[in-house]
Amino acid sequence: MKEAPKWVFDPSHTKVGFSVRHFGITEVDGFFRNFTGNATAEKEDFSDLQVDVNVQVGSIDTNDAQRDAHLKADDFFAAEKFPEMKFVSTKVEPTSTINAYKLHGDLTIRDITKPVTFDLEFAGIVPKDPFGFTKAGFFLTGSINRQDYGLSFNVLLGTGNLAVSDKVKINIPVQLLKVVPS
Repeated sequence: MKEAPKWVFDPSHTKVGFSVRHFGITEVDGFFRNFTGNATAEKEDFSDLQVDVNVQVGSIDTNDAQRDAHLKADDFFAAEKFPEMKFVSTKVEPTSTINAYKLHGDLTIRDITKPVTFDLEFAGIVPKDPFGFTKAGFFLTGSINRQDYGLSFNVLLGTGNLAVSDKVKINIPVQLLKVVPS
């Protein structure tokens, strides 16, 4: 039986990003600097993609050291107790749009695992870049409810708005590098 081609995430061209409404009037963007993962797919259009990603929650970066420290604390990620977030895909479902899929999987945050579905756009493949590597590009988007994962800290403002919305938008541009068997 032929083994599916393996791919790894190119960390210099992949960003595990998110944004969340802040005070009900703006959004705070952030990302995680450290993550690892791999993918497999036999089909050239990646319609059989399987993904496994581990994110180090302590690597969160929102461009504000004080906020990052709070996000790492027990009010949010409890990074010391739960150092990793994990996503494992379970199914890729084609949509009516060319190169667009629904990526189903299990997301684990704070040891709470829930099924999620993200939109996945296959942007294309470069069979050989100037350095001899084969690369594939994707855009993953969607949202989760942070309360589902025990990220429940909040403050109700005098305006009636929450300090931090429950909805977290996920935005992950991905570049994969094909692993050449040795």
